[in-house]
Amino acid sequence: MASTSGTKGPFEISRQPSKRMIRAPTRTVELPNEENIMDSEIVPSSLAVLVPILRAAIEIEGENPRVAYLCRFHAFEKAHTMDPTSSGRGVRQFKTYLLHKLEKEGELTEKHTKRSDAKELQNYYQYFYEKRIRDGEFTKKPEEMVRNVQIATVLYEVLKTLLTPQTIEEKTKRYAADVENKRGQYEHYNILPLYAVGVKPVIMDLPEIKAAIAALSKVDNLPMPIIHSRPDNDDSTMPMERVKNVNDILDWIASIFGFQKGNVANQREHLILLLANIDIRNRPASNEIREETIEKLMATTFKNYESWCHYVRCKSNIRYSDGQDRQQLELIYIALYLLIWGEASNIRFMPKCLCYIFHHMCNDVFGILYSNTYQVSGDAYQIVTRDDEHFLREVITPLYENLMKEAKRSNKGKASHSNWRNYDDLNEYFWSDKCFKLGWPMNLNSDFFRHKDETQTANQGRGRTTTVPGKKKPKTNFVEVRTYLHLYRSFDRMWIFFILALQAMIIISWSNLGLVGVLTDEDVFKNVSSIFITYAILNFFQVTIDIILIWNALRNMKFTQLLRYFLKFVVAAIWVVVLPVCFSSSLQNPTGLIQFVTNWAGDWGPQSIYYWAVAIYMIPNIVAALLFFLPPIRRTLERSNMRIVTLLMWWAQPKLYVGRGMHESVFSLVKYTLFWVMLLISKLAFSYYVEISPLIEPTKLIMAMHIDNYQWHEVFPENDMHNLSVVISIWAPIILVYFMDTQIWYAIYATLFGGIIGAFSHLGEIRTLGMLRSRFQSVPKAFSESFWTGRNRKNIQEESDDAYERDNIAYFSQVWNEFINSMREEDLISNRDRDLLLVPYSSIDVSVIQWPPFLLASKIPIAVDMAKDYKKDDDAELFKKIKSDGYMYSAVVECYETLKDIILSLLLSAEDRHFIELICAKVEECIEDEVFVKEFKMSGLPSLSEKLEKFLTLLRSEDSKPESQIVNVLQDIVEIIIQDVMVDGHVILQTPQHNVDKQQRFVNIDTSFTQKRSVMEKVIRLHLLLTVKESAINVPQNIEARRRITFFANSLFMNMPKAPKVRDMLSFSVLTPYYKENVQYSNDELKKENEDGISILFYLTKIYPDEWANFDERIKSENFEEDREEYVRQWASYRGQTLSRTVRGMMYYWQALLLQYLIENAGDSGISEGPRSFDYNERDKRLEQAKALADLKFTYVVSCQLYGSQKKSKNTFDRSCYNNILNLMVTHSALRVAYIDETEDTKGGKKVYYSVLVKGGEKYDQEIYRIKLPGPPTEIGEGKPENQNHAIIFTRGEALQTIDMNQDNYYEEAFKMRNVLEEFHAHKGQRKPTILGLREHIFTGSVSSLAWFMSNQETSFVTIGQRVLANPLKVRFHYGHPDIFDRIFHITRGGISKASKTINLSEDIFAGYNSTLRQGYITHHEYIQVGKGRDVGLNQISLFEAKVANGNGEQTLCRDVYRLGRRFDFFRMLSFYFTTVGFYFSSMITVLTVYVFLYGRLYMVLSGVEREIISSSNIHQSKALEQALASQSVVQLGLLLVLPMVMEIGLEKGFRTALGDFIIMQLQLASVFFTFQLGTKAHYYGRTLLHGGSKYRPTGRGFVVFHAKFADNYRMYSRSHFVKGLEILILLIIYEVYGESYRSSTLYFFITISMWFLAISWLFAPFLFNPSGFDWQKTVDDWSDWKRWMGNRGGIGIPSDKSWESWWDEENEHLKYSNVRGKILEIVLACRFFIYQYGIVYHLNIARRSKNILVFALSWVVLVIVLIVLKMVSMGRRRFGTDFQLMFRILKALLFLGFLSVMAVLFVVCALTVSDLFASVLAFMPSGWAIILIAQTCRGLLKWAKLWASVRELSRAYEYVMGLIIFMPTAVLSWFPFVSEFQTRLLFNQAFSRGLQISMILAGKKDTYKTE
Repeated sequence: MASTSGTKGPFEISRQPSKRMIRAPTRTVELPNEENIMDSEIVPSSLAVLVPILRAAIEIEGENPRVAYLCRFHAFEKAHTMDPTSSGRGVRQFKTYLLHKLEKEGELTEKHTKRSDAKELQNYYQYFYEKRIRDGEFTKKPEEMVRNVQIATVLYEVLKTLLTPQTIEEKTKRYAADVENKRGQYEHYNILPLYAVGVKPVIMDLPEIKAAIAALSKVDNLPMPIIHSRPDNDDSTMPMERVKNVNDILDWIASIFGFQKGNVANQREHLILLLANIDIRNRPASNEIREETIEKLMATTFKNYESWCHYVRCKSNIRYSDGQDRQQLELIYIALYLLIWGEASNIRFMPKCLCYIFHHMCNDVFGILYSNTYQVSGDAYQIVTRDDEHFLREVITPLYENLMKEAKRSNKGKASHSNWRNYDDLNEYFWSDKCFKLGWPMNLNSDFFRHKDETQTANQGRGRTTTVPGKKKPKTNFVEVRTYLHLYRSFDRMWIFFILALQAMIIISWSNLGLVGVLTDEDVFKNVSSIFITYAILNFFQVTIDIILIWNALRNMKFTQLLRYFLKFVVAAIWVVVLPVCFSSSLQNPTGLIQFVTNWAGDWGPQSIYYWAVAIYMIPNIVAALLFFLPPIRRTLERSNMRIVTLLMWWAQPKLYVGRGMHESVFSLVKYTLFWVMLLISKLAFSYYVEISPLIEPTKLIMAMHIDNYQWHEVFPENDMHNLSVVISIWAPIILVYFMDTQIWYAIYATLFGGIIGAFSHLGEIRTLGMLRSRFQSVPKAFSESFWTGRNRKNIQEESDDAYERDNIAYFSQVWNEFINSMREEDLISNRDRDLLLVPYSSIDVSVIQWPPFLLASKIPIAVDMAKDYKKDDDAELFKKIKSDGYMYSAVVECYETLKDIILSLLLSAEDRHFIELICAKVEECIEDEVFVKEFKMSGLPSLSEKLEKFLTLLRSEDSKPESQIVNVLQDIVEIIIQDVMVDGHVILQTPQHNVDKQQRFVNIDTSFTQKRSVMEKVIRLHLLLTVKESAINVPQNIEARRRITFFANSLFMNMPKAPKVRDMLSFSVLTPYYKENVQYSNDELKKENEDGISILFYLTKIYPDEWANFDERIKSENFEEDREEYVRQWASYRGQTLSRTVRGMMYYWQALLLQYLIENAGDSGISEGPRSFDYNERDKRLEQAKALADLKFTYVVSCQLYGSQKKSKNTFDRSCYNNILNLMVTHSALRVAYIDETEDTKGGKKVYYSVLVKGGEKYDQEIYRIKLPGPPTEIGEGKPENQNHAIIFTRGEALQTIDMNQDNYYEEAFKMRNVLEEFHAHKGQRKPTILGLREHIFTGSVSSLAWFMSNQETSFVTIGQRVLANPLKVRFHYGHPDIFDRIFHITRGGISKASKTINLSEDIFAGYNSTLRQGYITHHEYIQVGKGRDVGLNQISLFEAKVANGNGEQTLCRDVYRLGRRFDFFRMLSFYFTTVGFYFSSMITVLTVYVFLYGRLYMVLSGVEREIISSSNIHQSKALEQALASQSVVQLGLLLVLPMVMEIGLEKGFRTALGDFIIMQLQLASVFFTFQLGTKAHYYGRTLLHGGSKYRPTGRGFVVFHAKFADNYRMYSRSHFVKGLEILILLIIYEVYGESYRSSTLYFFITISMWFLAISWLFAPFLFNPSGFDWQKTVDDWSDWKRWMGNRGGIGIPSDKSWESWWDEENEHLKYSNVRGKILEIVLACRFFIYQYGIVYHLNIARRSKNILVFALSWVVLVIVLIVLKMVSMGRRRFGTDFQLMFRILKALLFLGFLSVMAVLFVVCALTVSDLFASVLAFMPSGWAIILIAQTCRGLLKWAKLWASVRELSRAYEYVMGLIIFMPTAVLSWFPFVSEFQTRLLFNQAFSRGLQISMILAGKKDTYKTE
């Protein structure tokens, strides 16, 4: 918020406002609706100073409208003074609006005012001061006083414009002076009102807060900075000096270095809260900060800085002087670092740059304090005050501008990564000691700041200047070159291992000796040993591509690094020569295994020189293997900065700041080594016996065969090359499967290990309500052991078992009941369900433990029936039966005792009470004497039970209780007891005191006691026990409520750390980035109908019918009918993926902390009776204390990037978002919103950017901090991480949870936050965790079958997948939200994500990479869960998969993956590869295998080779190939993803359920879905690596049940699926047609079935999973829409969804920015389509079996003629189509006749057949497509040759054909109505199984929606 005080102009004179106003020139503008808008909230950014004035006007309008009018008038005048021409954005509209409002108000207010305006205002000002400020100082809260002081300031400012200083009364001046003094004390605050006086919040009285403030306030011994100032009227040049007042250490630092006030205030509170939270932990409260607290904070804050100093070998500037206050100096250093970090903006992504800045400023501080001279220059330090923006201007802005220049070079991420420096490059510049050349202050003319396209003016002396260009900046340490070679470079050890294993297996298999025979056969052993030569060649290849790929960074490297690369290359080259030479020299001296061993021992001659060479060559590997088993030594060596160690390690790995010492403990290493050893044995055995061995014999035979009957012109003489092409065709797909199938083995082993680990973690032990009921008795104890902090072991031993159990239940009931109530508020359960689930707070009134009624349901009716049917004379057996069921016994005793208590409380007459007591005494006596069944008739119990039900119903009734009816029922009850139940009841009646008329008995009653909440709870409970006759097995009925209850109960038995006290827990923040998504649905959005007449609200009420009914019940029972519409909006929003749902969920943390604190401080009586037992004042006091502790421990910041612009926007949706966010802030006091404010500088018109933090006040947001930024913060890198980064400075605490805005949280899970934060203290091996991974629950699974597939897939990843990654594999990273970060660790190491444009597209995972590379440790915990929404429609899911595949493509190129791949040990590297980029590469290989196999078959079938081979009696290779390819189809069908899914469902829901779900998924075509998504992954991953083109793809988070048009599906899947699907289809058809004559169809079917499935899935899945995809009317509409889209012309500004041409340009955009390598590869790949033409033309009848090359040449002549004719027609249409219509028609007629003539000649003379025509289409169509693909790649050339339009028209023709082929089957199926019904059933089966009406929804046949 801008300052509240206005500035007075130099020529301003006092004047009074008049009716005639001087108008600024205005235009007619659209005025905001005055009724619904606050004028203070629509102020343009350039006039932000007016906001306090207008808010003051609104506040006082009710009390004094005239004064409010004067304030508005002053605002208008001020606006006109600031911008007289109304040139600022939105200023003209705002001034017009304000003027309009003033004209209306002026006349109205003047009528009611008798005094002059000045007098009126002065009187009101005095009244306001006395009432609101003087009297309110010690009664009102700080936030109220802030508002009052602001209003008083505004009023005085307005008053000064009406009166001259002389005419203002002295009293008013005195009041104004006091207000001015108070302004510093009353400012909007975040959590701590540090300078407020009067009524202070409880948080300020906490001793830890006082101690922290006291520690920071010690500044008396510091040298005070001097302010240079001079009075305005002093013309002398002599400056005036005065000492600046500073309040604390941060003020002192800020005045020296020039930090902004907002930053100082923010970091002051940040540091106080950090100190307070660390200091209080596990010790009694104290008023002094402990030394170890500051030491601990120093260690965590500066660990990274100290490490950097050691790495660059400079001395740390954190120094201390003897005899000085060390604690104070430590606090100065910490505060300095936080202030630098808080103002660093985008530089926060460069942690080493921050270390550099801190290093120099730290030196300055020490110099100022102790030495007073600069070390370098010897100049004296000047302690002069700098202005607020000095640091920003001098330090941050130059660095930011350098970043911005690089970002502009990136062309929004489209330029090649190697051409510009990203955040990592600029950060890594500071990894080298050459960074010190920058100097301090930084030299802005240094090379770091200049690039080759910039020039710098250099002074040559004597007024001469010259321009010097900057050098081109090389990358730093790494170059992200776009190539597939990165996969080999990063994971070379894996590829080398697999290639060597393959070579060895082929050699062994070729020898036919088997594995054992190899060791004894000298020749074969020698051949196997040739793998070392291959190793040397592969190593040389690796070194070579290392140098090639890092070429652009070599100039930035040290000489030692360059020398290392050179020597590596030379040594690798030498070994490539030496090993083959040694091998060939030893061939003439064969040696067996025994001879080899003897030679090794001593007699080494020429024959063993090869083995000696190998032994020498393998020495580095042997050393590495030894160190692998000694991780502590390896870790120590890598982390050491000693020069001797660095020299030793120099050869092994390049020296880098990150990636050192990442090794795990020996135990962890053994675990994941065993995992991979078992897996690799399985994989290699399978590959050997199934893939390789069966193909060896057929290969030998094929190589020996002589094939001469080729059916085309053979280019290469195959027989001279042993049929090499055939061998390659057969082996290529097998080799690909060999490299891919490790992924399948990984899935199998991960599933098995994940299942075992999950079972040992107690997952799924309570998965049904039945299981919960059977174990419920142990739940309270388990709960107390995990959560109850108020007791220790000694207390437990002193308590009896019964007391211990009662205490557990009393404690448990507090949380359990709040949990149940929260589910009721969320409408998951009904009132009845809630009553059945609640546990009484206290069992002290009854002798048994009171369990929730759902456990005791039907127990009383059953007991009554048992007693009624009991025929024996003694009690023993009846009592034995009742006691055998503990719950029944509890229910019976509780019913008796509670009923007795209620009746006695009801009766006023002592005689009546005595009568009841006699009956009860009789009952108790008979039970004790075991004569109950003799003295009481059991047959009367049912009628007694009925009367008791009636009695309790009357007591429960909410109407005024009819006492007469209660009396009657009570009399009936007593009569039944005496007459029908008691054997001698008449005896009691005959006692003298009870010998009274029946009518006069029990008439004196008092029902008022039932109004007490505790009594009514007893009555309701008793009524439920008596009336619930059926078993409560279905309570609750809601599936989500059941899941939550069972998961919560199950988690209590899992390995969870014990919770500390709230005061001792780690403090934490939650951060949610938000852009422009839905905050809360508006009424219009909810009721707006789609094309089928379905509104969101109608849809939701049908999807969640039980929750809608519960909502209806809640609204009626709580009398919320008036606000029903608002509550309906909330109800709907909480079921979508909205921000309000996320905020509600996260605020449960705050509510949980309140309850936890209240329980902790309640004492035993408070626990047994609940917080409600406190008296009103006590409760208020404790609640304030609880809020203080909750604020101390928890902060929630939502980073609403555009909140500022939404506030000023006129767009309805934006305004709605702003209002909803404001409502959320006002509702939730602990919620904070950070946003980027863009304002216009009124003087220069330049845009200025701020990071702003606001909180909710009574009506408006209150600005807390405003920190100026060096420029727009989100334009450099990716949007989301930049959004997080700007807001992270406003978070607090030691932990930070990242939450996305499509997430949810649950009350009961929020309760576990204390436990999970304790994991940071649990040291695993060597390191403490830096990221805690949490489990997610996908809450969108119930919408449709697709949503269910996606939900299951995601659930398996976030549970079993991440469980295995964390343990045993130790490669879990950060996969998005809701992980919890060690906040201080990460803010000192670059933040919680990376933000470089494009390369960090998947920004979240880089936080995990970063953490691991910097010696962090990431865990995974499954006893706590957070809700997560996922995409629910096929198009949404595909966009998400595309985004992730793009992200993985970019990851493949990045430095983090390279470093992890090279620095991890071998087995951890395998884990890393197969769980990140390897998964996507394997998906691509799976698809590639299909292509390679089919193109191999195409070659064989068209060349005639396959006919020759199959007709040979010796060959049976197809079966072997079929077996080998079967594993490929496992991946293709998505079974790889289904395995872990089934295991996880089995663990958590039972294996029977898992099997059922698996079968249902297959019936719902899950395999089609997974096969389709395989295509998405492969396409986008491959295209990203080849050409780039990655971008953020917004998926939208709505409810997708609408029909997607054909054109939409075509646009989305044309390139990724349809083109590829048609290609595979054509290949399969050609393979079938041309091989049919000699091959059995069964064989063909078995080989190609999975490929047919793939092609059909890719072509038709979008229509199969499209709601109403086969509805005839929609199909017709889709066709019309598609034709219109295809025909529309493109052009500038025409979007891709309106025109095919625009879409086509957009679709090929990635080729524009592709590099030369990518374009060449694209052209090479396109040439595959010419094979069809080459092969098929020789099979045409017209070719007459000729094998001459001229046949192929002639076919090209035909193709060229066809293209020329088409071009002529196209040109004719353009040139003659309008002006020379007749000529054009004649031309077309001639062409047609010519075509007929040519065809007739061909048919008659050349023997052309109809089959030839179809074959020609198959031959020429692919060639035309190849021409199009090549033309698109050479776009620039064709545009120059004026051929681009022809290419586009040819493409359009192809698209028409392709669209028609895909559309036809859909159209045919749409004719049949049952297909549409079947599809709806298929898509929405989940919904049908829950009794929903999806078919009705899709058809739009709505029920009448009633809101009343």
